[in-house]
Amino acid sequence: MTSVLDQLRGMTVVVADTGEVAAVKRYGPVDCTTNPSLVLAAFKDPASADLIASEVAKGRAAGLSAEALTETLTVAIGAELTKLVPGRVSTEVDACLSFDTAASVTRARAIIADYVARGINKDRILIKLAATWEGIRAAEILQSEGIDCNLTLLFSMAQAVACADAKAFLISPFVGRITDWYKKAEGVDSYEPNDDPGVKSVRRIYDYYKSNGINTVVMGASFRNVDQIKALAGCDNLTIAPKLLDELENEVATLPRILSPDAARGMAAVKMDEARFRWDMNSDAMATEKLAEGIRNFDADHKKLIALVAEQL
Repeated sequence: MTSVLDQLRGMTVVVADTGEVAAVKRYGPVDCTTNPSLVLAAFKDPASADLIASEVAKGRAAGLSAEALTETLTVAIGAELTKLVPGRVSTEVDACLSFDTAASVTRARAIIADYVARGINKDRILIKLAATWEGIRAAEILQSEGIDCNLTLLFSMAQAVACADAKAFLISPFVGRITDWYKKAEGVDSYEPNDDPGVKSVRRIYDYYKSNGINTVVMGASFRNVDQIKALAGCDNLTIAPKLLDELENEVATLPRILSPDAARGMAAVKMDEARFRWDMNSDAMATEKLAEGIRNFDADHKKLIALVAEQL
């Protein structure tokens, strides 16, 4: 019998939730997804040391500010990752732009231009945007230009429906963060996989997409344990941290498929406009709080990254 990880790969695209070169080489995922927190971690990765030193030297010679060098460094790490995976590398638009559609589009175009200048086609990249109303509108514009997007920090059906309407290439519903909120709110230590609020949220989104012929890829993210991953076996994509990939690789057991397009329960299509989106989000304390918290945390890590680059300069 093969490992649980190998079985999972037979039904789901496994994505590495890391920007560390060594981890990507080890697990051989199809795609990689990054964010400021993961780029920060790359500074501690010996395999990225030469690349970072080279980019810092170029930035110093060009007289780049710490902010500008942080942008090019993030793309440089992403470019290195494209050499290691056959699929896509997600690269995040600055969290501080999450409520500015025009600025998000401008930044996304600059990211793609930097990749192209490094010889990497835009088809290898996903632009990662927070699933605010403004971020979703930015994705709609970018998708119309042939720039595929990954809508992240997704916690609700309202966000999922709006992303589908915008024809986003991919969404990243955050399983573990949803579970964290409900554990605190309900005063419980854990849930059985089928009762896990984060798992149930992704299953509902998956069923809605498949039963309505929506092509947007559903990529479960932010897992706290392997049981959450197993409970979503068959989901389009799952982005998994190295520690949990290790656990899945070391476990030998039968992994049943849980999600499949044919088994999706029928769900009626929803009409989502800005007023309904904002009302639905306002009515969902968990989604509102976790989205705001996620944006703040990504922005804090982005600022830490700029400070670290400034020290290098």
